[in-house]
Amino acid sequence: MAVLPDKDKLVKNFSRCANREERYLYMIELGQRLDTLPADLHCKDNLVEGCQSQVWLVLGVTEEGLVRFRGDSDAALVKGLLAIVFSLYQGLTPEAVVALDVRPWFERLDMARQLTPSRTQGLEAMIRTIKRKAGQLM
Repeated sequence: MAVLPDKDKLVKNFSRCANREERYLYMIELGQRLDTLPADLHCKDNLVEGCQSQVWLVLGVTEEGLVRFRGDSDAALVKGLLAIVFSLYQGLTPEAVVALDVRPWFERLDMARQLTPSRTQGLEAMIRTIKRKAGQLM
């Protein structure tokens, strides 16, 4: 499983970025940390509706009852956004994923100023898909 920072470390790391370019580079770096998603999981059932880029999400449950996230995108920056979303939800049960509102975390990360409207819509589509799939795991 990919090693991603926890929520607080993520905020701290973003606060160290001096400008938008550094933030984008950090987002891309986070996306590169994600485990490779096997080609057979790049299918319609795992495709996120509402993203301009192609994004695939796969959720499962570990033996401990926590949600396991896997995903991929055909765009490096969007894959970084996916890694950020995974960081915010990691270590939670399906019930906790459904209940958690990650939008305040994105405010702390100052994402509104960093993302174009189409990327913001894609981010919302990822969050909706994660919540829906986590609900199916309950």
